[in-house]
Amino acid sequence: MRSSTLVRTSLATAAAAGVGTVATRPDSPWYRSLDKPAWQPPPAAFPVVWTPLYALIALAGSRALDSSTSTDQRARFRRWYGIDLALNAAWTPLFFRARRPRLALAEIVLLDAANVALLYRGWQADRPAGAALLPYVAWTGFATALNAAIAARNPTR
Repeated sequence: MRSSTLVRTSLATAAAAGVGTVATRPDSPWYRSLDKPAWQPPPAAFPVVWTPLYALIALAGSRALDSSTSTDQRARFRRWYGIDLALNAAWTPLFFRARRPRLALAEIVLLDAANVALLYRGWQADRPAGAALLPYVAWTGFATALNAAIAARNPTR
């Protein structure tokens, strides 16, 4: 794994994380007023979970890019990596800033599909890279279920 690739994937991942950090408002009156399921983790759990997930995304991206066996494989992974990070960054503003749980749900379903494509491409390039993406795919699946529950419990929002 080249350090220059890790720097680039880390910067790209940090940019997506930064958008999420700036847009998240779990202490807003709107968010606090939502009917949320009992199984929702406390707000403090989210940065504790997302920080290592973003580190794994950057590491997996670097490994997959550096392990790609062809220019085409590298280009496909890079494309899906960019799509995935863009979708990752878009969810938080849709949910917290636009206050549109249903629209955010539609968006996170697209993110789930991009996650599967990224996982597939990462696994093809480098199995440890694919394995490093598994917790991200699992957590985003959980986040999708949580988003769906909030949207269902708050039909007028």
